[in-house]
Amino acid sequence: MKRRIIKINEEKCNGCGICAAACHEGAIGMVDGKAKLLREDYCDGLGDCLPSCPTGAITFEERDVPAYDHAAVLAAQAEKTAAAGGCASGGCPGSQSRTLHHSPQGSQLNQWPVQIKLAPINAPYFSNAHLLIAADCTAYAHGNFHNTFMKNKVTLIGCPKLDAVNYAEKLTAILANNDIQAVTVVRMEVPCCGGIVQAVKTAMENSGKHIPWQVITITTDGEVQY
Repeated sequence: MKRRIIKINEEKCNGCGICAAACHEGAIGMVDGKAKLLREDYCDGLGDCLPSCPTGAITFEERDVPAYDHAAVLAAQAEKTAAAGGCASGGCPGSQSRTLHHSPQGSQLNQWPVQIKLAPINAPYFSNAHLLIAADCTAYAHGNFHNTFMKNKVTLIGCPKLDAVNYAEKLTAILANNDIQAVTVVRMEVPCCGGIVQAVKTAMENSGKHIPWQVITITTDGEVQY
């Protein structure tokens, strides 16, 4: 049937993921750092995602597509809610990309999200950024982590042992598609933490860029080894 449906311009899409979070039906998802219309029958054509897009990459068009299947949408939402413990539809609100302002509590976190696997490939805060890539245990081991390492940096964290993802691919895309000025890697002294260093090294090589970077090690008792 011919009806109104959204159209995504991949060249304009910056990979922020806001539209996926705004799409209550789950029709939009992120694939290789770009927003995609994954299910035409999930798109109701109302366009809740349009005003959320910061680059104007989403528009309407009329074409022959399957009818909107509300029952299938409800079933998919219920399935995702059960699987994700309550985080349904096009994406968890907690993964929405945004720049932060410092709170009175002294946090030095400048952006959200911080998990490597949730980070967008492109975001305004990556422009001319000094990037901190840290093993997530380091912030617990070193008591003054915010002021020592995070201040004036964009922070990404992860655990190479626990996360079943290839950090090198995401980090390569971030380095290749943004003007990153420098990279600091903070790891724990434990052997398994070497995976995050290797991922950054691989990303540096694959990005084709020459970006200054350093590795800092935190001991299990919180000491800093430069």
